[in-house]
Amino acid sequence: MKLTLIKPKIGHSRNNSYHEKTVMEPLALGIIAALTPPDVEVVMYDDRLEPIPYDESTDLVAITAQTFTAKRAYEISLEYKRRGVPVVLGGYHPSLMPHEAKSYADSVYVGDAEGLWPKVISDAKRGKLDPFYQANYGVPQPKLLPRRDIFEKKSYLPLTLIQFSRGCLFECDFCAVSSFYKKSYFHRAVNEVIDEIEAQKRKFILFTDDNIVMNRKVAKELFSALAPLKIRWISEGNITMAHDLELMRLMAKSGCIGHLIGIESINEDSLRSMKKVSNLSKFNHYRKELEILRDFGIQIWAAFTLGHEYDTAETITRTLEFSLEHKFGIADFNVLLPYPNTPLYHKLAGEGRLLFDGKWWIHPDFQLGHAAFRPYRMSPEDLEKGCFDARKKFYSFSSIIDRAFDLKTNMKSAFRFKIFLMSNYLHHYDTIKKQDILLGDTSDAA
Repeated sequence: MKLTLIKPKIGHSRNNSYHEKTVMEPLALGIIAALTPPDVEVVMYDDRLEPIPYDESTDLVAITAQTFTAKRAYEISLEYKRRGVPVVLGGYHPSLMPHEAKSYADSVYVGDAEGLWPKVISDAKRGKLDPFYQANYGVPQPKLLPRRDIFEKKSYLPLTLIQFSRGCLFECDFCAVSSFYKKSYFHRAVNEVIDEIEAQKRKFILFTDDNIVMNRKVAKELFSALAPLKIRWISEGNITMAHDLELMRLMAKSGCIGHLIGIESINEDSLRSMKKVSNLSKFNHYRKELEILRDFGIQIWAAFTLGHEYDTAETITRTLEFSLEHKFGIADFNVLLPYPNTPLYHKLAGEGRLLFDGKWWIHPDFQLGHAAFRPYRMSPEDLEKGCFDARKKFYSFSSIIDRAFDLKTNMKSAFRFKIFLMSNYLHHYDTIKKQDILLGDTSDAA
């Protein structure tokens, strides 16, 4: 039996000038490959980097899809179905919208791959796939190393993706992760993570966790175990980690150079409306927390979502000024999007404020960087333009030069300065080229 794994791209610009540059190894497919019995031949194609050979012989196709890549995943699935090849769709989006996904595929896998993937392979060998597989959520990769050989000879960024935990206990109303994992959190055994790091060659690691400091006790155990490895790593955490100075010392000693932090808003009323309660702890526009993070040399990659209930056009301007003042290594000024089956989505649907027939992710007219709903206190066009203008100003060359001169973080070492410059170059490119791209790409249709 032969299994073909596919990672879809997001979409395409009208003149085909956009090409993804920040392409990282699809860890989820490495895990699926490792879960597949050794008597099955496994190949993987990354739609972001290479054409998909639809006519190459295969017995089963498995496609992983997030909401942004759902349309493209459906297009790919239909191409294989036209050729009589069975397709399984899995990942965040099919798990949140299984019946929608089923209309494009033979089978939909809901939940974590570790639960039932061997059964999928067994059923495929018999030619009797179930229409749905409902797996439980649990500890990631128990005693399992991903197959990284499927990533070889592809042009990925030179860092290794590893996961320590999955899920999040917070209940932010816009977050697909919270809806997917139903506000639960699972982490691996620390020794298994250490074994995986030692089994690969790179010294630069991206932990793919939704919040690596969700459980501070086990995070401290992990950071203590990482210190002797002499690696450098980045991940994602919530800003209240700065309140625990022991955690910060262990984090810095373990080789952490930076975190993506979901600041989301500098508007206290908006934080309350989105239920981002963790950010409201000792709220003073994050000044103390940001100062502590800088003192420990942690580069801050700030993520904002704009368009919440109390946000105005002025909120976007103040968010940009806030980001420039604190010399963030990166800042993402994201148009708030209603992800399917989140509390925010259901709220906006109930109020009749969704655009694109409520399914922006498959609508032919939706473009990246655009609003998919009508905000309370500004027009959709004001929200789109405000976020795009903020990105352009933040990633202008004058801003990059000014922000580089932070000796505590962005210019603390040659390596950190290199990461700062590379990430800002990539974001500068994406700001211009990625705006307005269309989801999906039917150019390879038969």
